[in-house]
Amino acid sequence: MNRVKICQVSSVHPSTDTRVFFKECKALAEAGYNVVLIARDKGSARTESGVKIVPFHLYTNRFKRMLFSPFRMLRMALKEKAAIYHFHDPELIFVGLMLKLFGKKVIYDVHEDVPKQIMGKSYIRSLLFRRVLSSVVKTVEKTAALFFDRIITATGDIALHFNPLKTTVVRNLPVLQLMAAPAALDIVKEKPAIVYVGVLSRIRGLVEIVQAMEYVGPKAELWLVGSWERDELYEECRKLKGWQYVRFFGPKPQKEAYTYMRNADIGIVNFHPLPNHVNALPNKIFEYMALALPLVLSNFPSWVETFADYAVFADPYDPKDIADKISTLLENRDLRTEKGRKGKKSIDSGYSWEHEKNVLLHLYRDMTGK
Repeated sequence: MNRVKICQVSSVHPSTDTRVFFKECKALAEAGYNVVLIARDKGSARTESGVKIVPFHLYTNRFKRMLFSPFRMLRMALKEKAAIYHFHDPELIFVGLMLKLFGKKVIYDVHEDVPKQIMGKSYIRSLLFRRVLSSVVKTVEKTAALFFDRIITATGDIALHFNPLKTTVVRNLPVLQLMAAPAALDIVKEKPAIVYVGVLSRIRGLVEIVQAMEYVGPKAELWLVGSWERDELYEECRKLKGWQYVRFFGPKPQKEAYTYMRNADIGIVNFHPLPNHVNALPNKIFEYMALALPLVLSNFPSWVETFADYAVFADPYDPKDIADKISTLLENRDLRTEKGRKGKKSIDSGYSWEHEKNVLLHLYRDMTGK
């Protein structure tokens, strides 16, 4: 057994995060590494699936959180005396640099294109300020990356920002093992269902999806599984005419969320065309495919090119177009079956974490020599 100690660190993601815990930490622990995860958690220290979880409790005061969290995280990380530190948040770049000063090997895992993400934050009203902030973050991230031992990115598009000689793409593909165990649906399914699982936010097109249900009408229902980003958005959507055809189930544990997907008829991802979205590869698309769901997706050129065999595409700002594409699938069982079958076949042939984890393990073997 290889007992090289690895410490994964996140102040943003919870200890149950799919990429951090269920994919990377579990894969490394199964490969024989001694894995510690320091992440947001309300419980006490414990070991799950061979991973030691050390809870990181956030300050309730935002000022204290910004000012003191990095120092507390650094202290907790150093206490573990790991051989490799693997962090997941741009907020922890300072911690990564300090760990390098202590002579540690450090991996920066980049889940999102943060500079592009900043450009899509409409609540920052000044476009000039967004551009300046995005540029500053991009410079800080690229400069800091020069000192880290390896960079991991979730997509090839993000990888272009970093030195290709030390950058590895580890894609967010579904864990088929988590989907394998069926569970009973705790509701009565009354009609065909379109499902969306994830954060319920404006930039992910939830308003337009609910509006589209007004045109789809009583022949189907929309299942929403997740948490609303803002209470005001929830209230806004509840007042829309399409809400009468919506069933909102709230956030669910991952395996239970898969049960809702498995029992649905169509999966939908209606992201707005923001800089951080148009070349993204959301995990939920691959999860829908793994469960043989045909897809309704935003008509981004990169998505049309990648998912043409498995989806129909709509203007994410046009509820009528979204409704038309949903109806196309609802009214054509053969089309639904064919696109779902092709999606499942694609996942089975390699678009899964069971294949992708080998990329991560190869990187670690290269760093440790074991």
